Amino acid sequence: MNQVMSTIRRPSFDIDVEALNGELEGLDAGSRVALLAERFGNRVMATTSFGVQAAVMLQLLKEHAPEIPIVFIDTGYLFPETYRYGAMLEEQVGFEAKVYSPLVTAARQEALYGKQWEGSDEESDHYARIHKIEPMNRALQELGADIWISGLRRAQSSSRSERAVAERQAKTLKVYPIIDWDDAQVDRYMIGKGLPRHPLGAADYVTMGDWHSTNPGQKSARESTRFNGEKYECGLHLSSGDQDFQI
Repeated sequence: MNQVMSTIRRPSFDIDVEALNGELEGLDAGSRVALLAERFGNRVMATTSFGVQAAVMLQLLKEHAPEIPIVFIDTGYLFPETYRYGAMLEEQVGFEAKVYSPLVTAARQEALYGKQWEGSDEESDHYARIHKIEPMNRALQELGADIWISGLRRAQSSSRSERAVAERQAKTLKVYPIIDWDDAQVDRYMIGKGLPRHPLGAADYVTMGDWHSTNPGQKSARESTRFNGEKYECGLHLSSGDQDFQI
């Protein structure tokens, strides 16, 4: 681990985030993606969770910046339907995700630490570091990226309602091209582009994560469908607080 951490690419922080937000706010989602690709080139990467709205960002990236690498963090605890949906999207949209997995298998994690997602906040945070934060940090390092495109939206939760289009998180600049889309706009885009739905959408899942911390529910009560309603963010979209991590 220490060897990996020593190779972290330290960004120059040469981006005026306030000025960038001023530009991005006036653009549509596709133009936001295109601007990032044109201006920052190989400093940019994107992620997908193959969740209920993942097809939207994947299609936008394909149309406006197909050269941006797309990372999939495979925690080892996703729904079987999520893996199959991801394979379907890769084929239909026409891309291949770069898969990053934890350095420890799910079986070894449980043998050593137990089902930490059922434990204390400290145990839950440890689980997030192993299964989400470390693989994501490794992806940023290996791809040489310090700008991360994500499909977060303000309408998804109270913890996201005040986010700007672009923001700093630790050593990374995060940009959310569809941050201002509501659920209706997501639905219209998916229908208009003929994008397939996540199969668990028909079972009333309105958000998607690990099988052990995601439950079906209503869009109006979306925050209650993750981690038994105790929190919504999985760990990736909150600073790790560790100086060795870019996120």
